[in-house]
Amino acid sequence: MYTGRTEQPCCLCDDRDTAHRIEVPPRAIQLMENGDPIAWRDVVGAVTLEFCESDWEVVCDLVLETGMSPLSRCNAARASFDLREDFEALLNDTRGEPDQTDLEERMLAAAADTVAAVDDPMTEDRDLVEARVVQLSLRELGVAEA
Repeated sequence: MYTGRTEQPCCLCDDRDTAHRIEVPPRAIQLMENGDPIAWRDVVGAVTLEFCESDWEVVCDLVLETGMSPLSRCNAARASFDLREDFEALLNDTRGEPDQTDLEERMLAAAADTVAAVDDPMTEDRDLVEARVVQLSLRELGVAEA
């Protein structure tokens, strides 16, 4: 039995044939379409968004050329993420709220390194898009400084 992440369709158009993926912090679920009912604090690890080839071109232009995040158009129901198991009901015990700051700090640091290496020939557009989306989303949510 496979218990890992499954492939999801394009988070913008629902096309099953995806070509590119990026990872964003769990807190970014709040910025996505249909993200309100999802308890982002219970997400374990990063959230993966997949894009079809035609939407990827639009996302690249939006992020790299205009400096805008595509997350408001991404459907959270099409994102891939793992939720922590809920033992509270089973054990009749209340656990503390998970702390996502370590993951967010690591993702922000990696994003800053990637953006700083924009002129490096080994830095791909996918890496830059992911880095900028991480920075833009956490800035919009008030976690990162402008």
